[in-house]
Amino acid sequence: MSEIPARATESEGASDGAPFGDAVWQSSPPGSIYDYIKVASFSIGPDGLVDQWSLRAEQLLGIPAEHAVGTDPIDAFIDADLRERGQRKMAEILDGREWTGVVPFRVPDAATDGAQRGRGQRGQRGQRGLAEVYVMPTRTEDGEKAAVCIVVDVRVLRSIETDLAASQAIFGQSPFGFLLIDPDLRVRRANQRFASVFGGTPDDHRGKGVHDYLPRAEADRVSATLRRVLETGDSITDMHVTGFAPGSDERRHWSVNLYRVHSGSGRPIGISWLGTDITARREAAREAAASRRNLALLNEAGARIGNSLDLETTARELLDVVVPGFCDLATVDLYQGLLVGDETPPGLADGSAELRRVAFSSAVSEAPVLGTGEQVELGAVHHYPFNSPCADALRTARPRTVPAEEGSLVQSTLAVPMVAHDTVVGLARFARTKGSEPFGDRDRDLAVELAARAAVCIDNARLYRREHERALILQRSLLPPGDPEASGLDIACRYLPGNAATGRSSEVGGDWFDVIELPGHRTALVVGDVMGRGLRAAVAMGELRTAVRTLAQLDIEPAEVLSQLDEIARGLGAPGGVQQATRAARRPREADLSEVYLATCVYAVYDSVTRRCTFANAGHLPPVLVEPGESALMLDVPPGLPLGVGGEPFEEVEVELPEGALLALYTDGLVESRDHPLDEGLQAFVGALTDPARPLEDVCDQVLNTLDSHHGEDDIALLMARVQGLPSESVGDWTLPREPRSVGRARELARAKLLDWDMESLVDTTELLVSELVTNALRYGEGEIRLRLLLDRTLVCEVWDSGLVQPRRRRARDTDEGGRGLQLVGLLSAAWGSRRTPRGKTVWFELPLPGDDTRLTDPAEALLSLF
Repeated sequence: MSEIPARATESEGASDGAPFGDAVWQSSPPGSIYDYIKVASFSIGPDGLVDQWSLRAEQLLGIPAEHAVGTDPIDAFIDADLRERGQRKMAEILDGREWTGVVPFRVPDAATDGAQRGRGQRGQRGQRGLAEVYVMPTRTEDGEKAAVCIVVDVRVLRSIETDLAASQAIFGQSPFGFLLIDPDLRVRRANQRFASVFGGTPDDHRGKGVHDYLPRAEADRVSATLRRVLETGDSITDMHVTGFAPGSDERRHWSVNLYRVHSGSGRPIGISWLGTDITARREAAREAAASRRNLALLNEAGARIGNSLDLETTARELLDVVVPGFCDLATVDLYQGLLVGDETPPGLADGSAELRRVAFSSAVSEAPVLGTGEQVELGAVHHYPFNSPCADALRTARPRTVPAEEGSLVQSTLAVPMVAHDTVVGLARFARTKGSEPFGDRDRDLAVELAARAAVCIDNARLYRREHERALILQRSLLPPGDPEASGLDIACRYLPGNAATGRSSEVGGDWFDVIELPGHRTALVVGDVMGRGLRAAVAMGELRTAVRTLAQLDIEPAEVLSQLDEIARGLGAPGGVQQATRAARRPREADLSEVYLATCVYAVYDSVTRRCTFANAGHLPPVLVEPGESALMLDVPPGLPLGVGGEPFEEVEVELPEGALLALYTDGLVESRDHPLDEGLQAFVGALTDPARPLEDVCDQVLNTLDSHHGEDDIALLMARVQGLPSESVGDWTLPREPRSVGRARELARAKLLDWDMESLVDTTELLVSELVTNALRYGEGEIRLRLLLDRTLVCEVWDSGLVQPRRRRARDTDEGGRGLQLVGLLSAAWGSRRTPRGKTVWFELPLPGDDTRLTDPAEALLSLF
């Protein structure tokens, strides 16, 4: 029998991590399985007594070696009531029979063990325990029978069994892929869940490495991580690993937790791999991220698209949103017909209509062709081939995928029709280059939504442009054509719509000006501004301008003109339009500001004979006057309330204008803007009128150039007039007594003055008409009679009296001896009429000068036509 050392401090055996058959000599800390289960051993000699006693036996049974050696093992730790049976078993063992069994023993008491050992006594008291004993017969060198006993505490064995069962349950029943990887990074053990993913049985995976499961680059990365865990002991949680399951081309994703595994003695024996498939979770996260991105893109589109009412700007805003956040390059094509104002361009239904490339954007240095083979420059007009995906998208109003050209950098292109209010207005194309993710269904839906939002904004811009152009046409049609002419005034004017003034698209406003010739070589100057913008403001402006002209022909005072105009303005916003406005002029009523258009207006009447100008103002900016040799100044004209407010009368101011004086009327768009306050603009305007003697056209240009930085987006109306009074030699003015002889005297005075003016061709007609008017003044008027002849661009004759009864033209019967005078005046003159004056009335007629294309009726023919 070989000798067994009495005290063993080391154990030897094969390491779990080393190939079988290789001896591994270990020192502290121990790593053998025997250290884990704490196996004790002793040997029994031929005499049945213990001849060797290990250190573990001393620790387990509580008997030191010096007391155990030479004693009967049955007596050493078996209870007295079991000793007889134990002696029989010992005899059998020494007879050469192996035996395994569970034997009760006394566990040494920790409190008394040290004292008993110190006195050399065997412990007599302690807890009871169970030991599993394996007795193997052997022989000594002399051939005598002996035995070797191996003793294990049953409690340790049961604990190991429980731990193994728990480990097996966790390993085998885990819903995650479980691997035990040895220090050589080979699979020592795999569970069924892992095998169900990668095929085979768990045993089929023994000895495999990560390169057997993952692509090379991914396997190298994972191997480096495994080595780091094995070396440092640092755990790794939620490491993402990408690969493919056998027989599938679908890329899979796993989340892996790694931690180093130790033996019971603390020696590293491998790495635990716990993995779960997160492909669906990653896809859901990717979808959620895509949804968040799409929502953010839609939110950005809502904020950035449609800020302008310009078609091309709106198209560029769409591309600014999608490139590069959604695609790498994109274009927008709009129907050429819609851009030029056609409601339904030819070819719209079948997609063959001409389009214009209005926007292009690219995030790549080289701008590739978008899958259709054509190169279209920005701003060029083109059309898509009938069988192309783009033309099909236009015809069907559905998005289409455009195949990529061979060799192109583009790998995925969407052609998306831009649909607004069930009408296709153009086509947007989005492309992604190679290396980007191709467009999916979600991307297609997003592209349709983005294109639709832009289409609505573009259609709104198109409708606005159409309305704006119509409003401009209407507005310009209502302004005086060409350069207005007036007696005794040199006129120059400017009108700039908001978009022309600023270079940006703006709604048309309600600014207007007018020059109205009045009887007696007088002129009405009007400048007004309807508050608000758009077509309705332009229409309201047209109605007010028409009303001003109508009221001016009544030849009433300026303050009365504004009062009547105020009533009309209060009815413009109410149902019934012009009819309501007309009734409002006749019947004062309470103003409802929610239904009216407010407007400002300055109305001035200039008399070229007296060079006096009467002003009335309804909330408008003050006129500016520049007298020769003086600085410009703003006239102190009471502003009054705007038209449409009502409730307050308007005041008049009369100013005598010296010869050569310059008068300027304007709207607030000239002097006011967001960046410059009104006072600053007014001072700049006054300061710009430094050289009023220059030609009026030059003065207007100088004012506009000087105030270019002061105006905003509002319209600008500027009316300038230089005073050129009627010379005294062009005026004949006489007072006649109220007597019959005055008729003949009036004819003589008129004849003499016309001959003096070298107007002999007008003598007969003038004599006849003067006779009729003076006769009427004698018959129907009151007070003394005043006759006045005015020669300017026409000949005007006026007869004044103090009577208040206005002459009325009527048709005389064949038997009537009179009543044909005013009919004769109407037949022979170019125009005639009457007006009230502060001291009565004035009846007047007007004749064209010789050389005018207007043909005068022969007096004899006129007289014959009346009978």
